[in-house]
Amino acid sequence: MQQTMRWYGPHDGVSLQEIKQAGASGVVTALHEIPVGDVWTVEAIKERLSAIHAEGLEWTVIESLPVHEDIKRRSGKYDLYIDNYKKSLKNIATCGLKVITYNFMPVLDWVRTNTMFVNRDGTKTLRFEKDAFVFFDLFLLQRPGAENDYTDEERESATAYGNQLSDEEKQSLFNTVLLGLPGSKENFTPQKVLDLLKQYEGIDERKLRENLRYFLNEVAPIAEKLDLKLAIHPDDPPFSVLGLPRIVCSGEDIDKILEAVPLNANGLCYCTGSLGANPDNDLVSILEKHGDRIHFLHLRSVEKERNGVFKEAEHLGGDAPMETIVYKILQLMNKRNISLPMRPDHGALFSLEERREHYSGYSLIGRLKGLAEIRGLEHGMVYAMSNKI
Repeated sequence: MQQTMRWYGPHDGVSLQEIKQAGASGVVTALHEIPVGDVWTVEAIKERLSAIHAEGLEWTVIESLPVHEDIKRRSGKYDLYIDNYKKSLKNIATCGLKVITYNFMPVLDWVRTNTMFVNRDGTKTLRFEKDAFVFFDLFLLQRPGAENDYTDEERESATAYGNQLSDEEKQSLFNTVLLGLPGSKENFTPQKVLDLLKQYEGIDERKLRENLRYFLNEVAPIAEKLDLKLAIHPDDPPFSVLGLPRIVCSGEDIDKILEAVPLNANGLCYCTGSLGANPDNDLVSILEKHGDRIHFLHLRSVEKERNGVFKEAEHLGGDAPMETIVYKILQLMNKRNISLPMRPDHGALFSLEERREHYSGYSLIGRLKGLAEIRGLEHGMVYAMSNKI
């Protein structure tokens, strides 16, 4: 596998030099400074490439070339934004990049209720707790109609959870849930969030799936001609939040997406963490079934503590059968005669780095540990397979 780490650009708290010293050969990054929907110019791409190459690294995967909300809703200026997406794809191909990851999650890219959950060893990690999220939805956001999305038991449990929180803890929960909003470093009020949600009224799973199919029918043929690979990222978490539809949660969802546009350019980012948070998903079966359409690997693990609660686990721990997954990936790469790009997604925050500003899940040491563990597992398996041990 091609060993990479995510890098958020020049303002990332982790430098390119540190990523190289961690053992990665490349980075997964994007032009985050360009507004969603605008065209990525050749000049901007080449400028970022030069900075990465200057540190002896490769720009291995684009993560991500974001999809504008108008495209997801198929409203407003969606035709313009699709046309801009095509232009960006052509410019990306001109610069020699090959793999583009994106997601089709409405409004919120990802959701957690705690970004500093303390593990038994003192490290801190990301965690989702349903009681906390339901309390946020019902009492902090006060989303109209939210009570209809939960059972009496869920509402009562969330109320009891919220009654134990101080005002400061409630504000922290509100801010944490909204970290998945684009540009969420700004101060979002409940009304601003409700206005965003209102734009998705009348859009259910069927409609959102139709909109994704329309988008892919427009851009995937262009990508195919340019020898580019589009890799859709699974929804995180893999279930509906805030009443919004989500359509990349299960093996069945992936079947529908890949069958709808049967081009190799229309592929999957195989994220063992996002898919693994759904207890109904069989990670190995998904890998085996869709191996020819997997273009990028996010290897991480989650621990499902109880119904509606999961947290990020160590890369070789948690619920993901990482040994089997890596073995199957090696078989797949041998079959396809390629080396797939991989990054150790997320990582615990160690006390040594607590004073540094990091994106949640993206401190250096936690990901370095994950990269070392997965690389060691891979090398051991390659040796065993080569020597028929």
